[in-house]
Amino acid sequence: MATFKKFEEIECWKRARQLTRRVYAITNEPAFAKDFGLKDQIRRASVSVMSNIAEGYDPSGTAEFVHFLATAKGSASEVKCQLYVAVDQGYIQEECFHEIRALATETGSMVAGLMRYLRSSGYKGTKFK
Repeated sequence: MATFKKFEEIECWKRARQLTRRVYAITNEPAFAKDFGLKDQIRRASVSVMSNIAEGYDPSGTAEFVHFLATAKGSASEVKCQLYVAVDQGYIQEECFHEIRALATETGSMVAGLMRYLRSSGYKGTKFK
């Protein structure tokens, strides 16, 4: 099933990239941009999703990749939590909140799916080819 030769081919990484683009877009809005702490935290969390998928792809073995994926999944949940703060503070509208929360949820679900696949595949190598 997994036939990627570089991390950029991994579907959950592509979705995480979309999530990061959306997070950066909303945090550039004037009201949100003034809250430096929240802006920085949600951006770092979204970038963490992408980064951990990419970083986990390169080390040796399934267990290490799954560990990085678990961190990525946690970061997607962190983005969702911070979105609640953003909507509660009036930095984003409800519609935007629901859209990006759904994207973060979908990203986390895709990461979880890859984790399940890796655990059940018996793959022990260093690359998927």
